[in-house]
Amino acid sequence: MTLFQRAKKFKTSFVVGSLLAKRQIGRGNFWINTLIIGIMTLTFLSLVVISGILIGLLEGSFQANRERYSGDVLMSTLADETSIKTSPTIAQTLASLSGIQNFTVRYKTGATIEANYIQRRDFSTLPNSVGVNIVGINPDAEEAVTGLSESLVEGSMISADESGYILLGSTFIKRYSNFSDIFEPLDGVYIGDRVKVSVTGKGLSINSSDLGGSDTTGSNVQEFIVKGIVKSKVDEVSLASFVTESDYRRITGNTSLNAQEIAIKKAPGFNDYDIKNILVSYGFDNFAKIQTAQEAIPKFLDDIKNTFSILGSAIGSIGLVVSAITIFIVIYINALTRRKFIGILKGIGISGAAIEIAYILQSIFYVVVGSLIGALIVYFILIPVIAANPIDFPFSDGILVADPLPTLSKFLILFVVTLIAGYLPARLIVRKNTLDSILQR
Repeated sequence: MTLFQRAKKFKTSFVVGSLLAKRQIGRGNFWINTLIIGIMTLTFLSLVVISGILIGLLEGSFQANRERYSGDVLMSTLADETSIKTSPTIAQTLASLSGIQNFTVRYKTGATIEANYIQRRDFSTLPNSVGVNIVGINPDAEEAVTGLSESLVEGSMISADESGYILLGSTFIKRYSNFSDIFEPLDGVYIGDRVKVSVTGKGLSINSSDLGGSDTTGSNVQEFIVKGIVKSKVDEVSLASFVTESDYRRITGNTSLNAQEIAIKKAPGFNDYDIKNILVSYGFDNFAKIQTAQEAIPKFLDDIKNTFSILGSAIGSIGLVVSAITIFIVIYINALTRRKFIGILKGIGISGAAIEIAYILQSIFYVVVGSLIGALIVYFILIPVIAANPIDFPFSDGILVADPLPTLSKFLILFVVTLIAGYLPARLIVRKNTLDSILQR
């Protein structure tokens, strides 16, 4: 048989199979069809939503880090430096670049904050103090880049035209802190209270492993009034205390204009790498580490994201197996109960291939309609609703991530599995002897 004849025979079988499939679906039981489509919809949702929520758990954290801390591009100190050299020149250049919408310059140092020192009578007991990062900012610039005031849970934002006020990170306030088993947070501190800030001798910023800060020796001590408390799921915000640039210089005695961080927000029409490449072209990478928001995320978090993706796919595959078994059983029972009819079709000259194609097309109908309904639910209901009402996880506001290409790949997997599940039972019935089928022997 020539290739042309094979193609013509397949075309005939496909046309006949399409008519049979349309008849079977149209005359089939409405509730059974609805049930099968519902199973396919739920299978599609299990493949997409479970992994999407797990990935969204970290993606929400990444977005918060961009919006509340790093901006689109973050400049920080080099490994062997304590500040970004030529910071004023960098800031002047940033202000002149059209690709940059806003930027904020941050000055950071380690310090100890002590509360309730006025009421302290017994100096043999430990003071109510913690080690923190003191961050000097221009409040207006910081607000433009990270919206710091939106993280306030008490009080109000500091202002550049006033002095002696501080914003405390909620991690160091006992009524907000979840780390009381690691260190003793400040107790009884409220808006309007005075706290004593002691800058450490070396003037270096601390990390989360230094939360106790009991061995810091203040070289300069100043009183500040608590104006607000900031609470964020971004550690760099909730672990810091913010003062104005002028107060920072007053408490540290540091007159240098070299900063520790510069967070940059790009202008519309530019991407993160455009801005990074522009900064590198100016040679600023010789004075600072320049990272996009994505690059500023620790590698272990990316690894966790990939692990969650695999875990979500593994869980979703269980639903995939269930749907495949369901399709197999439904098609097999359908073909078995219509065994006599199939035998008659073969007896009057309908090819076995046409009958098999009919059942394959029936399976395709179920998977396409079910997946389409699932996609509409994901993209037009779940994603917008969860984006407007993020899932409140302890360390992030979780969202649903369902990128089109991964979703399409999962649909193709579901499509192929369903195709096989629909073909096998039809093949088992069609290959039986025609006379035995008609006589149901």
